[in-house]
Amino acid sequence: MTATQATYICIEQHGDEQQMQLQFGPIPSPGCGEVLLRQTAIGVNFIDTYHRSGLYPLALPSGLGMEACGLVETLGAGVNDLKIGDRVAYAGGTVGAYTTHRIMPESKLVLVPDSIPDNMAAATLLRGMTAQYLLKQTFPVAAGQTILVHAAAGGVGQILCQWAQSLGAKVIGTVGGSSKMALAQQWCDWVLDYNNTDWVAQVREITQQQGVPVVYDGVGAATFLPSLDCLAPRGLMVSFGNASGAVDAFNLGLLASKGSLFVTRPTLGHYTSNRAALLACANDYFAALEAGLVKPEIGQRYALSEAAQAHRDLAARKTTGATVLIP
Repeated sequence: MTATQATYICIEQHGDEQQMQLQFGPIPSPGCGEVLLRQTAIGVNFIDTYHRSGLYPLALPSGLGMEACGLVETLGAGVNDLKIGDRVAYAGGTVGAYTTHRIMPESKLVLVPDSIPDNMAAATLLRGMTAQYLLKQTFPVAAGQTILVHAAAGGVGQILCQWAQSLGAKVIGTVGGSSKMALAQQWCDWVLDYNNTDWVAQVREITQQQGVPVVYDGVGAATFLPSLDCLAPRGLMVSFGNASGAVDAFNLGLLASKGSLFVTRPTLGHYTSNRAALLACANDYFAALEAGLVKPEIGQRYALSEAAQAHRDLAARKTTGATVLIP
């Protein structure tokens, strides 16, 4: 590879990790309203595996990845708020973050505070903004409430639980296996293993049979239906991920019979659909980081060329906290 080339991950068809190919190409030039980034760290998320597998189909061939941090190297025409050398990050939007260089619209980039390292911004911005909209917009969590968070040892789970506690909530966290319980106990008031058949009864016992007002579920098929039995009447089921597989169709009458329940399937894009909303969400997360309200763990680092192994480890539940690729 020469200085005039970019290195990137590409898939030509959907499938397993073997579809991820390391390729080389010319460094592109930015157009109007765009900048060229030299990326310094790239976040890895479960949604990347959904894109790769075809659960969320992409137009092929395609890159992968939705978040990264880097330095502005070249400005396109009409760029007003950024300058060469600015350290910026992005999360969400068009896939293609698994690369050394990337063209991005100025409107999708946020300045990273000096106190936040590249790895932290790249590996946690998507998770942090997800936690922000879940806790403060989808269901505004209030002091004194007891909430249920699945996958509490995962990247979103860690931030979600810590931030909820800082808001004065009590957190029941679940994990997929006893090996992760000690980790989640650092930021949960109670930790349950959702592989044990009695975890729903335990939630009911903790809440004195009242149930919780909200369940945040990034696991999907394995936890969705049992979670309905954990909700208080008129409670909200927030299904924001499919780590164990997509949720099957179900009879809406269940929501009536279990307490006139509500269900939502939110995505970050709908909560950051304009520049003002994006900046508010990102800056609120950065402020929480700087204040020490959340202390995410970057559990794994891989070279960009090892992206396929990162996906294997993520799917096998071998990871904890956030995962970052280093270009």
